[in-house]
Amino acid sequence: MIVNDGDTITLNGQRIRLLGIDAPEYNQTCMADDGSYRCGRQAREALVKLIAGRAVACEGGKRDRYDRLLAICKIGTLDLNRAMVEQGWAVAYGDYDDAQRTARARRAGIWAGTFERPRDWRASRNIRDEPAPAGFLDWLWNLFDFSGIAL
Repeated sequence: MIVNDGDTITLNGQRIRLLGIDAPEYNQTCMADDGSYRCGRQAREALVKLIAGRAVACEGGKRDRYDRLLAICKIGTLDLNRAMVEQGWAVAYGDYDDAQRTARARRAGIWAGTFERPRDWRASRNIRDEPAPAGFLDWLWNLFDFSGIAL
C-alpha cells in the first residue's frame, strides 16, 4: 500500500480518495506561530502514522473524475477519514463536520495556525486534484519539491 498524500492511498493497485475530507496538497504550506511549514507533507505523514503498516479496508462505489474510488477506509473500527479530520490534518468536505469543529476548537493540526483550504490552494495555482504517481514515481515525487506542477 502507498500513502500518496493526506487523502489518497493506493491499495492493491487501486487509487482511493478518502471520501468526505480534503487534506492539504503534498506541496502546500501553512502558517503557524513560528512561520510557514509543509502542512501537506505533515498531513501525508499523519495518515502514514495512522495506518502504521496495518491492513486497511475501504468501502465505496462511486469514482471521481480521475477514476479514483471514493471510499471510507478503516483499520478495524478506526475510520481513517474521520481520524484525519479529528487530528486536524484534513478539512471536512461534505462529512465529518462534528470532527472538524472539535479539531478547530483544539487548534489541532492545520487549525493551529492559518491555511488556505486545499480546494482554494489548488484553484489559485491551477492545480488539478490529482495525486502524485505511485511506485517509483511516487518515491521520486516525494524526493523532490515539485511545487506548482500538476500532473
